[in-house]
Amino acid sequence: MTTAREMMTADATCVRWDETIAEAARKMVRLDVGALPICGPDERLKGMLTDRDIVLKVVAEGKDPAACTAGELAQDEIVTVGAEDSADEVLHVMSEHRIRRVPVIDGHVLVGIIAQADVARTLPDRPVGDLVEAISEHS
Repeated sequence: MTTAREMMTADATCVRWDETIAEAARKMVRLDVGALPICGPDERLKGMLTDRDIVLKVVAEGKDPAACTAGELAQDEIVTVGAEDSADEVLHVMSEHRIRRVPVIDGHVLVGIIAQADVARTLPDRPVGDLVEAISEHS
């Protein structure tokens, strides 16, 4: 049985709760990623910040990316999977919530991220296709 730990990209870089959106965007460019976990002062996961969040919730709303912080965009509900969860559970969570990336938690500690690319690299074609279809469906 493949686990989340085997699928994930380890050592996810966080954006701090108090970092500006401009700083977070530069970090995304430097790391060549489309999302970063948001970590609070206690190093606990507070949410995910995506490039889409930056466009829709900051730029499109006319907010100043140099004044708005990552913490202001943190979601109320954080969707995660456990490090020892099965690949089936990971696919279920990503499909159900229609998300392309999911943080992996071991206890209360962020240990990695699973993105669609990680799923594609790890699993056979059929489950990958089903996931992409589920995430791409319009409500």
